Order: sequence, then C-alpha cells, then structure tokens
Amino acid sequence: MAMTQQKAHLIKGDRHMFSSSDDSVLMKQILATHSPDGRDVDARPLLNIVEDVLKRATPTIVVAPHAQVEMVEDKIHQNGAGLVGMLEALAFTIHRISCEVTCKCTGGGEPHATTVAVFNTLSSYSWDAKVVMALAAFAVSYGEFWLTAQLHTVNPLAKSVAALKQLPEILEHSEVLKPRLDALNTLIKAMLDVTKCIIAIKELPAEYITPDTQSMTIAMTHIPTAVYWTIRSVVACASQIIGLIGIGHEYIASTTEVWELSSLAHKVNNIHEHLLKQLNLCHQHIAEKKHVEAYQTLVRLFETVHIDNIKILRALIYSKDDLPLLDGLTKRRVNVDVLRRKIVILFISDLDISNEEVYVLAQIYNDTQQGKLERNYEVVWLPVTDRGEWTEAKQDAFNRNVALMPWYSLYHPSLLDPAVIKYIRDVWHFDKRPLLVVLDPQGKVVCPNAIHMMWIWGSLAYPFSSNREEALWKDETWRLEFLVDEIDPMILSWVKEGRFVCLYGGEDIAWIRRFTTVMKRVAQEARIALELIYVGKSNPNQRVRRVVNTIAEENLSGYWQDLAMMWFFWIRLESMWHSKMQHGRTIENDPIMQEVMTMLSFDGSDEGWALISRGSTEIVKSHGKKIVDCLNEYDNWKESVELEGFLPALGNALLPYQTHEHCTRLILPGNTGKLPMETVVCAECKRPMEKYILYRCCTD
Repeated sequence: MAMTQQKAHLIKGDRHMFSSSDDSVLMKQILATHSPDGRDVDARPLLNIVEDVLKRATPTIVVAPHAQVEMVEDKIHQNGAGLVGMLEALAFTIHRISCEVTCKCTGGGEPHATTVAVFNTLSSYSWDAKVVMALAAFAVSYGEFWLTAQLHTVNPLAKSVAALKQLPEILEHSEVLKPRLDALNTLIKAMLDVTKCIIAIKELPAEYITPDTQSMTIAMTHIPTAVYWTIRSVVACASQIIGLIGIGHEYIASTTEVWELSSLAHKVNNIHEHLLKQLNLCHQHIAEKKHVEAYQTLVRLFETVHIDNIKILRALIYSKDDLPLLDGLTKRRVNVDVLRRKIVILFISDLDISNEEVYVLAQIYNDTQQGKLERNYEVVWLPVTDRGEWTEAKQDAFNRNVALMPWYSLYHPSLLDPAVIKYIRDVWHFDKRPLLVVLDPQGKVVCPNAIHMMWIWGSLAYPFSSNREEALWKDETWRLEFLVDEIDPMILSWVKEGRFVCLYGGEDIAWIRRFTTVMKRVAQEARIALELIYVGKSNPNQRVRRVVNTIAEENLSGYWQDLAMMWFFWIRLESMWHSKMQHGRTIENDPIMQEVMTMLSFDGSDEGWALISRGSTEIVKSHGKKIVDCLNEYDNWKESVELEGFLPALGNALLPYQTHEHCTRLILPGNTGKLPMETVVCAECKRPMEKYILYRCCTD
C-alpha cells in the first residue's frame, strides 16, 4: 500500500510541475546553478557508451552477449586512453548522481526538486557534459536493472538478485506492462535525440560559426531548457524503474503512468525539433562559409604557379573519396594521381549531352591514340548537375554517358563540390553548352574552351592552347577541304580528281526538287562532272530525315545518310564563328569569317541554298531562289562558260540577282563563354545586324 501511495505522489508531483510550471521562472532557477569552471569533458564518446547501454537494455532488442561485449570494447578502443581516463575521472560523480536520483525517487522526492539537486551536483560542468553525465547515471541503474532481469534464468547470481528484487514478476506481467515499457522506450529515445543534438551544436567548428551568429545564438538559448527537460525525464524514467521493483501480484496497470511518460516524450520531442531546426540552420551557415572559402581557395590556386597539376586537380575533382575517377577503358575507379604532369582537358557538361557530341569527341580522342601522334593528354568528364534529388532517370543518363566515354569520368556527379560548380559557371562561363577547358602539366588554364578548335581541327589542335589556335588560323584558308574536313572522305577524293562538287541544304523539298533538276540539266549541258550532296540543316531532326528519305526514294542527289555527319558539318561552322569571335575577328578584317557568316546565314533562312566548288578554292554560293532563277536562265550565259569556265561564268551570272532587299538571319546557340564583341555585321550588306534573342526548342 505504501508503494502505491509513493507512486501516486510521484505522478501527482510530476503532473503538477509539467502542466503548470512557468518555464521562464523555472529556467532562472536552473541558470542560477550553472557555474562552469572550464573543465573539458568530451561528451561524444561517453554518449556512445550510454546509447549502447540504453539500446541494449531495452527488452525489445535482443543481441547475443558476446556481440555486446565486442561492440563496447570497440567503442572504448576507438577512443583510446583518453576515454578510459575520462571515465575514471567522472565515475564517482556519475555514481553519485545515480544514487541521489534513486534515493530521492525511492523516498518520494518531488521530481523538480530532484532535478535541481542533479543540476547542483553538476554545476561545474558545461551544458553538454551535464546532460550526458545525467544520462550516464540513469544508464547505470537502467542497465543493472535489465541485466538482472534478462539473466536471472541462466545466471545463478542474477537469479538470487532478481528474487530479492522480485524482478521475475516483470516477465510474468510483460503483456500488461507493455504500454508502460513502450512509453518508457519512447521517452528514452527522445532524451537521446536531444542529447545528440546538444553535443552536435557544441561540436560545430568555431572557425566557421561564431556565438553571435543568429542561428547559433538561438540554439544556445534553447540548450539550458533542453538540458533541464532531459534531466527531468531522467528522473521520471528512474522513478518508473524503481516502481517496477517488487510489484508482485498487487500490480494494477495504470494509464496515468503511461500518460505522464508520453507527455514528457512529447515535450522533449518538441524541444528536439526546435534544436534540430537551429542545428540545420547552423550547418547551412557553415556550408555557405565553407563554400565561399573553397571558391576563394580555387581562385587563389589558379592564380598561383605550381610545379605540377595535382593541387589544382584535387581542388577540382578530389573529395573525401580517394578514388574519385572512373577509367573509361577499364571502368575501374582510380586516383587523380593518374593525371599528374599531363595536359588535362576538362570536358564540362550537364547530363543532357547529345550522342553526336560524345561520338565525335571520342573518335578524335581514339584517333590521337592510334595515330602517329602519341596522345600526351587526358580528358576528364565533369558532369555539372543541379543539387536536387538524384533520381533514377538521372542515374540512367549518367550511366549512358559514361558507357560511351573512353576517357576518365567523375565517379559520381555528387563528388563535384558546389564551389567548383560556381567557379565553372562564373569564371569559365559554363551554361548548358559543353566546354573543354585545357590545363597544362602545371595546372594552368591555357585555353578556356578548346571545344571549337577540337571540332575544327581535331587532334591537330594539340596541345589545345589559345596560341596553337591562333597559329592554326594563320595557316588556314577558305577551301572546300577545310569546310568538309574528313566528314566525307569521298568529297576530298572528288576534289583531287577535279570534279565539280555541289553542297546544298534546307528543308523545303519542293525547292530541292526544282534545284536538283535544273542543276543536273545545266551540268549536263555544260558537260561538267558534278556531284550533288545534301548536307541538311544545323539541327537535323525528323523533318530533315524525311527530306533525306525523299531524296533517296526519288534519286534526286547524293546525301549524308548519317545525321551525325550533318550535325558535325554545322557544328564546325559554328565553332569557326565562335573561335574567330574569341580572337576578335570580324567580316571586315577576316575573309574566312565572312565566308563562315554567309554559310550560317544560309542555314538560318527558310529557303534552300547551294555551294558549288571545283578544286580547293574555286567556290560559288547563293541562296536558293537566286541560284534556281539563274540556272533556269542558263541559255543567257552559257556562252560565257566556254570563255571563263563554269564557276566564273555562274558567279558573274548571279550578280544581277543580288538585291539590296534581303533578310539575313544568323541563328546561333547560346555563347560558350563571353565574346569580346557585341556587334555582328551582315555578311551581305556589311551593316550592323539588329540583335534579338531567339529561344528555340527542337520540335518537329
């Protein structure tokens, strides 16, 4: 009867304090006990052991005894002599608290008064040390209690102790006690969660977050309250364990006891939510500071001279993972050291890369390896992705790209630090379009984007520096071999044979029929060997594929069946434009630039176009309607063919068809890097073109 009255008194007192106490008044009393003397307690390893005890003592968790011993020994071993020394220093205080709580709870002490007594005992310690030591004191009694209860059937000593405490009755009443034990376990978990949060806040790096930071200030304000209610919960849990001793057959299940524990758990969980919110804000603040620091470090590294490229590469692609790269040939993970003192080309893109881009770049990469030149450079793919959820679709896209790439790739996009992504966007101006940033063996950027020279000259652009690009342009002239390159080797053989070659494009099948018909007729009348090749549009799509099918079915001309050949033809022209613009060239001071602009304006128009050439440099070109009209009037200028030759005669015949009324459109993809010029001059009338922004989705 006395035991029942004692438990009723504990419950009544706890309910009264929990429901009616004013936290502000209460906390003034608690703060008055706080007088730390500067002693340092490493709370984390102590909490690890406490958590181990509390979890393993829980009746719902069954672990083999030898596994328990091994894991605890591992925890102590991992923390070394420091933990052993700390436990020796704290053992007496922890034991004292355990005895104090047990005695006061057994004697019917009021919960708040018992809690304050614990705070007085721990007055010299920091907040995190207070809470973890109080938990340790509870873990000792809680662990001893359940150890005896669990072993009493197999260990004679435990059986005798259990008999004295009447612990076997607990197992007999296990079903009746289940709600109470479940509530107890829920509260213990909440206490552990709050304690972990408090220690995590204490461990935040001072170099990245200061006490006057708003999130840190709020968190520190909440901690005393969190410590109070956690220790208050320790007292409540200890009371419940004491109440289980000697319950005998008089035990009657009480929903009030469960409600008290659940109410405390609700209170502590709310405190944990507030603390966790502030902790997350602190982590966000730290991440931002680290982000700025990492970005500034990257800037400084690129401004510094190095003996090799490893520091730069580790800053760009090195992470906590020692093997951040995937070898494209072996598909094995490797360290960045494989790139030491090599020219490294950073292939920067998002996950949405066209197969054509990867295919052509891979062909250039492999040709260099198999050709006369030994490949003294390596390519590394850095996939730039947003920081959103990593989905299965993204993983599939990443895997598809990696499977096509013979070079090194980042093992996973998440290994690319946000500061690196910011540098790539801000300094190297990455925005959707792929970049090839070239680093020399010392890690210095020798070309901010070599993709243009890679498309134009392939492996001949080695070592892919801006100086090499300038030198290649000095030796270049506008000729059919340069325009076609090795996209179609047959065309190059026709040039050597002296044949006339006509390249034409557009999507208007009606115009294509008219043009090919009249072109063939004129070639026959002029007795010239002519080869007609359809080269499509810069964005070969289903419409272009339908045109190719019609050309094939009606035998209108030759054509490039592989749309990748069309894509590469036009991407080379775009690359020529970008490359020339980067070097400050215009149509006024560069004849190649003028020819490139004309070709691109052909592609930007709705009508067809044609370019006719013989040999390397004898070239005539025109918009579709003009050349068809001119060819239809062949009888009027055919006499000039015998005197001047076919192409000079055609060029002169086209002059009357040139009018001042024209609309030239230059449609280019977004700039890959900043261009030094804002003004673009029309290739026909040489006047500045108006600037518009065109957004185009490749829909059919």
